Parts: sequence; C-alpha cells; structure tokens
Amino acid sequence: MKNKVHPTAIISKKSCLDKDVEVGPFCVIEPNVRIAKGTRIFNNVTIKGDTEIGENNTIFSGAVIGSMPQDLKYKGEKSLLRIGKNNIFREFVTVNSGTNGAVTAIGDNNLFMAYSHIAHDCKVGNDCIFANSATLGGHVHVESRVVMGGLSAVHQFVRIGKLAIVGGCSKVVQDVPPFSMCDGHPAKVYGLNSIGLKRAKISAKDIKQLKSALKIIFYSKLSIPNALKKIDKEIPNPCTGLKYLIDFMKITKRGISR
Repeated sequence: MKNKVHPTAIISKKSCLDKDVEVGPFCVIEPNVRIAKGTRIFNNVTIKGDTEIGENNTIFSGAVIGSMPQDLKYKGEKSLLRIGKNNIFREFVTVNSGTNGAVTAIGDNNLFMAYSHIAHDCKVGNDCIFANSATLGGHVHVESRVVMGGLSAVHQFVRIGKLAIVGGCSKVVQDVPPFSMCDGHPAKVYGLNSIGLKRAKISAKDIKQLKSALKIIFYSKLSIPNALKKIDKEIPNPCTGLKYLIDFMKITKRGISR
C-alpha cells in the first residue's frame, strides 16, 4: 500500500515514511525523520530533527514534533526524539528533541491533549494522559499510567511516579510518589490514587498496604528516611508495589512533594 500524501505537503527526500503513512495538507517533514506504518498526520503538522515515530500514531493539526530544545545551552549539536506506537498528539502539541546527543523518549499508547508540551530530554512511559496544556520542563521523567491535569506544569528534573494523578493547574516542583494523588500550587500529595489502582486491577490487599505506607510517609511527621524505617517495621511482606514505592523514595534528588 502506498503512502497517502497530500500534494501540498513538503516532504524531504532524506526522510523515510513507511507504507500507508498518511500526510495531510501543508505539512512539513524534514530530513532524518522516520515514520513507521499506520501513522496518520493531519494538516499543518511540522516534524523536524532526528525523529523516529513508531507505528499507528495519530498527529493532529498544528502539532510541532522534534523541534530543537528551548534551552540556551543548546548549540545545534545532534539530538534525538524517539516516539513509540499508538500515541495520539492532539492540536498544537509540541515535543522537543534532546540535548547534547541525549534523547527525548515517549513510549506507547499515550494521549497528549491540545497544547500540551514535552520539553527536551524528557521521558514519558506508556498509557499516560496529558490533559490540555499540561507542560513538562526539561529532563522530567513521567512513568507509566500517569494522568496530568490540564494547565499543570512540572519543574525540570522532577519525577512523576507510575499510576500517579496530578490535578489541574498544579505547580509540581518536587517528585510525586507512585500511586499518589497530587494537587496544588505548589503541589502536595493528598492520598492514594485508589480509583487508578482499582482500574489497574491492583488487589485490595496491595492497595491497603500502599495506603498504610503513604499515611506513614505523609502524616507521621517523620523524615523520609525515618518514615521508610517505620514502614519496614510495621508492614511485613511488602507487595511489589510497596517495594517500588520505597525504592522511588530512596533515590529522590529534588525531594518529595509532601
């Protein structure tokens, strides 16, 4: 099956589009772009840089994918953007490539609603939802199955743990633990993302352990190291999720949203 490319689209001969890729009117696809089969690109989309886009992605009108980093330290060196499969990029989404040879990486099955922004060197896992105008600063790591509320903004180098939910208009300046609900300006953790955990088919027993652990971390008035020691003593035989939460807390560099 041949590509379906609108005659007004400008596509570099040095780009590589797999079979049945659709490209709408007035799109620009620059050299070194590689797009896998099944991807559909609507009108007025620009795809730049050393960008690799996997299978069955959908990119809506006005999106700019792979543009150079908005970083004053960037001096034009080679940088990369890697996007997995089955992602949806709605209108006017912007995704920047990495810096200094590094990679901005997006996994599979994510939804980026209109005007959301993924900055340089970010890592986004799988099955995430970014509501309208959700914004990541550089070097942010968003793990899988995260929900970012509309107009939320994440500071550089912050980590958002898996199955966390960040409320709309939140200002996130420190790491958000896995499985938690976070909201505010600056953002604070308010409890366990129970609905998200149930949807992910986490067992009631594991949810109870995670809830107990978050209560110790955020309501015992202990420091993080002492709270983790208390969890070790009071919650025997920790489930896989609790072990993951503890490991996440131990390696924080920016501190934890509390």
